[in-house]
Order: sequence, then C-alpha cells, then structure tokens
Amino acid sequence: MSAPKVGDEAPDFTLPGVRDGEEGTWTLSELRGGPVVLVFYPGDGTPVCTRQLNAYTSDMAAFAEVGASVLALSPQGVESHRAFAEKERGFAFPLLADEDKAVGGAYGVLGPLGFYRRSVFVVAPDGRIAWLHRATAGLTYRPASEIAAAVSAASSPG
Repeated sequence: MSAPKVGDEAPDFTLPGVRDGEEGTWTLSELRGGPVVLVFYPGDGTPVCTRQLNAYTSDMAAFAEVGASVLALSPQGVESHRAFAEKERGFAFPLLADEDKAVGGAYGVLGPLGFYRRSVFVVAPDGRIAWLHRATAGLTYRPASEIAAAVSAASSPG
C-alpha cells in the first residue's frame, strides 16, 4: 500500500486513547465537517515528543482559531499515554494508542525499523489530506503556526 499524499482521502481509523484522564475511542470520520490535525509522534516521554506536544498544547489557540481538532497518535498503549499526560500536567488533545501501528502504516509514517516518524497531516473538512509533513530525521517538528496556516488554507473554499 502506498503512502497517502495530498489530495488523497485520509485513511479512517478508530483508536482508544486518553484525554483529561478519561479513556475513550476516537474515530477520524466522526470529525468530518471540520479540519483535523493528526500528529504522529514516536514515543511518550521522549525529549522531542514532550517538547512538541507541550508546544502544541501551549499554542492550542492557533488551532482553535482555525476550528481544527487535534489528535496525537503513537504506538504506546493507553496506560503509557495516561502516565505521560499526568506527568506533563495534561495536553489539550487526546493521545491515541496505535499499538499495532496499523494507522501509522496506513499513513506511511513507519520508518525502516518500524518506528513512527514524526509526522503531521492536515485533514480537510471533506476528509481529504490537505497538507502533510513526514520527518526524516525526527529531531524537529513543524510549529503550530505553520500547521494552523495549512488548516486555514485547507478550510478556505477553492
């Protein structure tokens, strides 16, 4: 299966996760009608991932201004996500558990050894991928302002 690109329909998924200490499930297609930012990150508690998710939480207003929902996905389980979120005093979005890496595989974010590559996808309100960034080195991440600008462009008519 080839990795999806801009203009392709975003692969749908339902994953368990945690937000504000509460477990639940999130389904991408249920968010259709509004833009969605999918943040694929390699691991709970790692230095760059921690900085990235805290930065996006601090910059949540930028996502709110463009009406975007944010979902963060990694291969760790719900309990790992809960502990990570508690240690960091919470995140402004759910942390979803892609333990079998099926969603990561569907989005083409798995590196050669099967690890997640730090990646961000903007899914337009119609369910199509409007913007994406797949990192190769993984030590940097796209700033919220850049992602919000992509969401704004994706949500604008034609």
